[in-house]
Amino acid sequence: MHLDAFNLSILLPAFLAGLLVLSTHVPLGMQVLSRGIVFIDLAIAQIATLGVIAADRMGFEPDGWVAQVAAVSAALLGAALLTWTEKRWPEIQEALIGVLFALAASGGMILVANNPHGGEHLQDLLAGQILWVGYTQLLPVAGLTAVILCLWFWLGSRIGRFGFYGLFAFAVTASVQLVGVYLVFASLIVPALASRGYPASRRLIAAYTVGAAGYALGLGVSTIFDLPSGPVVVWALALIGMSVHRFAAPARP
Repeated sequence: MHLDAFNLSILLPAFLAGLLVLSTHVPLGMQVLSRGIVFIDLAIAQIATLGVIAADRMGFEPDGWVAQVAAVSAALLGAALLTWTEKRWPEIQEALIGVLFALAASGGMILVANNPHGGEHLQDLLAGQILWVGYTQLLPVAGLTAVILCLWFWLGSRIGRFGFYGLFAFAVTASVQLVGVYLVFASLIVPALASRGYPASRRLIAAYTVGAAGYALGLGVSTIFDLPSGPVVVWALALIGMSVHRFAAPARP
């Protein structure tokens, strides 16, 4: 146990990164649940990860602008494909999302197969390195997050199929490189599930509270016990989400 490990210069940027991810993923997660396409986040995140891995394989820096363009481009192509499949075969959209995730994940493993550091890089993209996030990384993500939220709440139902998938692609691409695929998925689904029983007027607040508490608890526990932060935050989100859903007694609308 390392009680002296609390360092706000490390923990605060990590917590702010979690809040930025939650700011877009909570409302997107509610929409995902209502549409019945729960695994879209994993699929788009994995496609964006494939873009980063492909750029790395071609010799570009994983943190450079070329990798960012590759990640966004791959995610937007995935979004365009899912827009088309939802229009063409809406009854099997969830199955198609699962297939797309499997193809992107397998493609990433193929691309890193002959890279001596490929497994480590892939692990970083999946589990994330949230404690290594700095303020310089947060600034562009904060700007993108503000644009996404403005468009989301301004357009509402007028956003359309591709608008939804496109905003989703941008949000996920930014988030996955901050916190990793697992935390992106947990941030999308857990708060939305935990707040299902709340009336519409209180649901967003309840979901954001679950998310913020999960990140705070997970980062604290992982620091004290010297455990990997991303996986611990996933567990903290799940435990707090289950507790809120099980024991809270929100007023019915």
